Amino acid sequence: MARDNASELARRLARDAEAVCRHYLSNGRRQGRYWMVGDVRNTPGRSMFVRLSGPESGPGAAGHWRDAASAEHGDLLDVIRESCSFTNFRDVANEARRFLSLPRPEPEREPNRLRSRTSLVPLGSPEAARRLFGMSRAIVGTLVEAYLRNRGITALHETGSLRFHPRCYYRPDDHSATETWPAMIAAVTDLRGHLTGAHRTWLDPGGFSETTLGKALIDTPKRAMGDLLGHAVRFGVAGEVMAAGEGIETMLSLRCVLPTMPMVAALSAAHLSAVLLPDTLRRLYIARDDDPAGDSAVTTLIDRAQEAGIEAIVISPRLGDFNEDLRLLGIDALRAGSRVQIAAQDVARFMELAAWPERG
Repeated sequence: MARDNASELARRLARDAEAVCRHYLSNGRRQGRYWMVGDVRNTPGRSMFVRLSGPESGPGAAGHWRDAASAEHGDLLDVIRESCSFTNFRDVANEARRFLSLPRPEPEREPNRLRSRTSLVPLGSPEAARRLFGMSRAIVGTLVEAYLRNRGITALHETGSLRFHPRCYYRPDDHSATETWPAMIAAVTDLRGHLTGAHRTWLDPGGFSETTLGKALIDTPKRAMGDLLGHAVRFGVAGEVMAAGEGIETMLSLRCVLPTMPMVAALSAAHLSAVLLPDTLRRLYIARDDDPAGDSAVTTLIDRAQEAGIEAIVISPRLGDFNEDLRLLGIDALRAGSRVQIAAQDVARFMELAAWPERG
């Protein structure tokens, strides 16, 4: 066979992108048009996305990948190099040629998750999340309401996805005793509204301080459980326009000045880059957190939105996130900063300057 150059090898690999991923990134799984795994070295996880279909070159090409956690990116030759720990391109090329001569395996079916369950309600499972949310109560008059108000969030309409649990279990690690703390419980749901997971924010029963911002004095005051990939905490029902960002407090802060715009909190940068987009969506506002992980997630989500024919508009805070803007700069500054970043037609539609009811 004639000697292939790097670009030709990359193109040939991209034609069988899913087979390449199943072979060299075996700890991942297919999710729609992407293969998802922890990183290019085949670590289990969900922050790296490989495009399984697309043109042979240019933006959106099949075989191109990006890691939302590290901002690394590349093509399938990089996947072979890193997953096989090669240091010489000749070895990478030889391995690519060897792979291209192998018969392609049939794509595996997704495993039936129900079969893997070893108990009726496994710890951290979607069913455990549903039970936790069911045992919690509405936030009205609770520490959760006080927590949000102390963070400047007074627009608490359409917050049925949030509840309060007075004694939510917290275990620092496998070797420590279980503790109980009051907590804000957030329902993580899919596009159809089915609860797939839950997010817990343990709260300081002593109240708000500038040091903790009302969160409990523990090592990890925020944790999630259940099936999170692609799903989110939702405020309002998405139609043609929606905003998406990382944190619950971030998105609720933005809702204080865009009270009728549907919004979702994906809970982390990696999950923001993977959030599933409704079929009805035509314009997506991406609420950016001012950090490298946030920037990488925004880039990936923009690419995904544009591939689906959705207009993507990034809106940025003046400080670290929109809750910082709300608390430290005030609601008027947040409104003014947001107003100039959204489409003109959405100012009249979603940015009501009149007072908005606090609960709906």
